[in-house]
Amino acid sequence: MLHLPSPRAAIGLAAALGLANAAPSSATVHYRTVAIDSVNIFYREAGPADGPVVVLLHGFPTSSSMYRRLIPALADRYHVIAPDYPGFGQSGVPDRATFTYSFAHYAELVDHLLSRLGATRYALYVQDYGAPVGYRLALRHPERISALVIQNGNAYEDGLSDFWKPIEAYWADGSLAHRNALRAGLTPPATKSQYLDGVRDPTRIDPDTWVHDQALLDRPGVDEIMLDLFKDYATNVTLYPRFQSFFRSRQPATLIVWGQNDAIFPAQGARAYLRDLPHAELHVLDTGHFALEDKGDEIAALMHDFLDRTIAR
Repeated sequence: MLHLPSPRAAIGLAAALGLANAAPSSATVHYRTVAIDSVNIFYREAGPADGPVVVLLHGFPTSSSMYRRLIPALADRYHVIAPDYPGFGQSGVPDRATFTYSFAHYAELVDHLLSRLGATRYALYVQDYGAPVGYRLALRHPERISALVIQNGNAYEDGLSDFWKPIEAYWADGSLAHRNALRAGLTPPATKSQYLDGVRDPTRIDPDTWVHDQALLDRPGVDEIMLDLFKDYATNVTLYPRFQSFFRSRQPATLIVWGQNDAIFPAQGARAYLRDLPHAELHVLDTGHFALEDKGDEIAALMHDFLDRTIAR
């Protein structure tokens, strides 16, 4: 479903879907690992080396695997880079006794990776955890952001649902009891629900998604890392006003595609962006948190059309 709440949502789905009928890209995806600040960082890379750069930043509890279908769809024209954060996917899992698992540290590592790869100007696709990582990059280097694609990635208190209440309780006192209560969010039913909740036709969702994510969550010590990140998410909320100031002052070209049935980040969070980005193109889709899983063709088409008009050269 397409929702255009105002004239500010500038493009139509029908025009964008014409792109979805094009021949699929035969782009080769490369799977690379490089040491960044002594940590092995895995990333997927595809597309022409001299093409406009698009950086895909993943959410919780997944990895760059969430972009496995989107990368080839963009790589005909764009240089696509999709990293895994430490503790996620194929990246290293350094000991939390000597490595700080935080969103600030993730942004620093991604920044160093992009510098290593020579990416000095790039569009960001942000989802879930990818939003605070990406927006911290934007605060570091506002001149490097060529465009934003936002998919269920929050930057407003409007977008914090009741889902966050147990996490907010942990933020408030940091108690072991509240920390342990959040372990329920690391279980197979919780991981599966992130993929299926809000999806109209669950048979369209590949079960390998949550099985893969859960296998990585179940590695020894990863649970404590994820709980550390739940605690650190409070620092992102503190930065919301600075993120919003970046939007207002820089006015990057922005496409918002949002699963309207997301129980984690409801659609109010999508519409809140229009306060600071009045020219953003907003599309609210009839799906859930991981919208790419069942709306990937629509999102790829919308995104290709948007990028072709805003950053392609």
